Amino acid sequence: MNINEIARMAGVSRATVSRYLNDGYVSEEKRDAIRKVIERTGYVPSSQAQTLRTGKTKLVGVIMPKINSESVGRMVAGISEVLKDSGYQIILANTDNHEAEEVKYLKVLAEDQVDGIILIGTVFTPSHLKVMRDLRVPLVILGQSLEGYSCVYDDDYHSMLEMARLVLTHSHRPAFLGVTEKDESAGAARAKAFSDACAEAGIELPKGAMNSGEFTIDSGYSMAERVLRRIPDVDAFVCATDNIAAGAMACLRDQGRSVPGEVQVTGVGDSRLAHVVTPTLTTLHYYYRTSGAEAAKLLVSMMAGEDVVSREIKMGFDVVRGGSTL
Repeated sequence: MNINEIARMAGVSRATVSRYLNDGYVSEEKRDAIRKVIERTGYVPSSQAQTLRTGKTKLVGVIMPKINSESVGRMVAGISEVLKDSGYQIILANTDNHEAEEVKYLKVLAEDQVDGIILIGTVFTPSHLKVMRDLRVPLVILGQSLEGYSCVYDDDYHSMLEMARLVLTHSHRPAFLGVTEKDESAGAARAKAFSDACAEAGIELPKGAMNSGEFTIDSGYSMAERVLRRIPDVDAFVCATDNIAAGAMACLRDQGRSVPGEVQVTGVGDSRLAHVVTPTLTTLHYYYRTSGAEAAKLLVSMMAGEDVVSREIKMGFDVVRGGSTL
């Protein structure tokens, strides 16, 4: 079945069928005739032919740091919903937090002629910046802010500042369990907010109060264990993620420390884990699904040639009170 047969069966010209398939003007009578033939035959236009004709693949590449991350999953759900409604399909590229893989996928996706790319960003190396400058397709960065590019990101600094202030109303020996500061959002911004809140409260942090690890429960456990050795009277763990916080709570439980009676614990992400640990976790809610949808909307407008100036969207947040703080 091809476009010529569809035209013959519908009693119209090949050009009329082509206009119909590409959303051009076709009279209601002819449009109805073509639609009925397509429904009856199950005809699907050749994607290769459409690409040659329009120069568009209707494919979008989404580069993500972790396929098993709940927050990333929520972002991708938002992206997928908008792109599907706009007639695009997604190619997912999982990097497992490897910087070189991000650079490789930026190159590969552009070479494979996707119409646009969403990069769920972690860090930006000189290699990233060079490849991004050379891209000939629209790019939207999700989860990080980078000058000169369209970005959708969370207010990591002010959200963590508010969380730290909440904890410090009942804490005098807090510690921070974070991630690499090469990650500007989850790492550097959240760590700085904690430090600033402590300075604001007149708390001088002892050696070993600031810690950096991985985005995992095991890393949270190890960092908490290390802090408890160095600062035995620590009374709060402010954590960069819910996973890290869950690890810290497990460590405290194993060492016979009560939460929040002896040590308060907070996280970031409002994940399902935050609501099943005991006690439930005080955490920051970020609008991950909405941020994914906003990134997709930005990209769709860029692919349509509507947005030529880079735009930034900073998302809001909520503090979700659980039982892990006083």
